[in-house]
Amino acid sequence: MKRRWSILAALFLAAGLTACAGNGAVSGTESAAGAAQVETAAGAEAETAEESAAETQAETASAETEESAEEAAARPQEDRAGNPIEVPEEVDSIISLAPATTQILCDLGLADEIVAVDTNSPMYAEGLSGDVMQFDMMEPDLEQILNAEPDIIFVSSMSSQGGDDIFAGIREAGICVAEIPTSNTIEDVKKDVQFTADCVGKSEEGAALVADMEAVIDEVSAIGQNIEEKKTVLFEISPVPYLYSFGTGVYLNEMIELIGAQNVLGDQEGWISVTEESAVAADPDVILTSDNFSSSDPVAEILGRAGWENVTAVKEGQAYYIDNAASSLPNHHIVDALKEMAKAVYPEEYADLK
Repeated sequence: MKRRWSILAALFLAAGLTACAGNGAVSGTESAAGAAQVETAAGAEAETAEESAAETQAETASAETEESAEEAAARPQEDRAGNPIEVPEEVDSIISLAPATTQILCDLGLADEIVAVDTNSPMYAEGLSGDVMQFDMMEPDLEQILNAEPDIIFVSSMSSQGGDDIFAGIREAGICVAEIPTSNTIEDVKKDVQFTADCVGKSEEGAALVADMEAVIDEVSAIGQNIEEKKTVLFEISPVPYLYSFGTGVYLNEMIELIGAQNVLGDQEGWISVTEESAVAADPDVILTSDNFSSSDPVAEILGRAGWENVTAVKEGQAYYIDNAASSLPNHHIVDALKEMAKAVYPEEYADLK
């Protein structure tokens, strides 16, 4: 009906214009036909616009659905220990009982969401609230953890040493407990970083941290693989008389190899208690240490050891401190230690490494 009235109006308008013109060149019928064509075209355009808007809305809804599906897919179904977990859709309250994980969370911009940590985390992680609750990672107060009502708790394998799941009651209360065992390879460290980010809805940010790691590793490896005269290295985790180091199967050993050097204990496996006699006999070209607790100057202590005067590293003053946090916490900061190691062992080759 509305369209019909529009056509009649067009007829009246055309007739009036013809009368005013006084020349009768265009008949009222022809003018009405033209108006009808205009009306038909306008109607078609309107219908097309409506269809286009509907399609756009459908595409937007589909994109939002796909985005939600992607977010859901990113949420891990298992923790890094292989335990089944159910990560909440929204994570606004976090407890971290491992310094390496706390660092990752803070670097993801989530320091304000962390309501409790282990007693060691404040020494390593930046941005934590001054009044954040602290727990002994070996004997956490489970009642206080429940009262804190976290959405997720990150723990290390250290929290469950002895075979008992001390967080069984927490799990039964419906709180997500995500275990991240200490990783022994660089590849697993990267997976730990991404897993943590996926759990808290920061998958893209986690991928960026991993990408930055890989960029440094690639840069160092490109130089290290071309070094022909490999220096031998002893990396001390703790000094004499309780000398402690590592062989293969530890990410720090991978890092020694990446820079183009050779671990003097590479014929052994895992973490190792080392006798002073065997360390001296190994005669390393370079000694690295991450000891930050037994001496105010660990490098001076190494260079001044009695009985080590004939060790090449001591004779040539080739002892260096490597940041304890960067080298000992298995997360994306290990590449900071990697760069320190590279520059210490091969200062000329890595002079341009930033």
